[in-house]
Amino acid sequence: MNRLIDIIAKALSIVLYPLFIPTYGIALFCYAFSIHVEPLSIVWTVIAIAGTLLLTCILPLSAILIMVKRGEVSDIQIASAEERTIPYLYTTLGFGFWSYLIIAILKAPLYIDFISIGAVAAIAIVAFINRRWKISAHLTGMGGLFGGIMTYCLGIGAIPTVGTLCFWLLLSLILMYARLRLNAHTGAQVCAGWLLGTACTFLPYMIYIYAS
Repeated sequence: MNRLIDIIAKALSIVLYPLFIPTYGIALFCYAFSIHVEPLSIVWTVIAIAGTLLLTCILPLSAILIMVKRGEVSDIQIASAEERTIPYLYTTLGFGFWSYLIIAILKAPLYIDFISIGAVAAIAIVAFINRRWKISAHLTGMGGLFGGIMTYCLGIGAIPTVGTLCFWLLLSLILMYARLRLNAHTGAQVCAGWLLGTACTFLPYMIYIYAS
């Protein structure tokens, strides 16, 4: 039984790998926007999803894989906090270009602009904190996705359903348990990561709305 739980924990850590989260998020946005607001063009959708996948996943992950091959980092999970600084810098750069794509090229709704900027800020903050403390990037990503969903709801003037909130909160809790099960982080590190991600992608737009 313990072996099965460990396998599931590792599988979740891979499926919910931080660099996959933005692609999941933009795909969810394209689907939800087309259902709740108006259909998005095929071209816009393809560019948004493909561009997100390239800039926030493929390019940073390629850099990490090259570093693994050179022996500069141990594996793609980058278990050692000391090895994370350079990969995080590559990731922050990729996220920065992605934010430019969202804002300047795709001209996404303002609340999506806030989410993209918040995601860049979250990665940069994680990179800084990691120099002293191994905050969880996995949970920062999940928190960022949760905060992004809340921002989307605020942006279109919708109230998230209890089912939606419970699903994403439960998934976050399961991922927290998985990271703890694998001894990748402490409880404080996973909680801090989730709160950081949520704050970066939700609070700025909420403050903007109420300040306006």
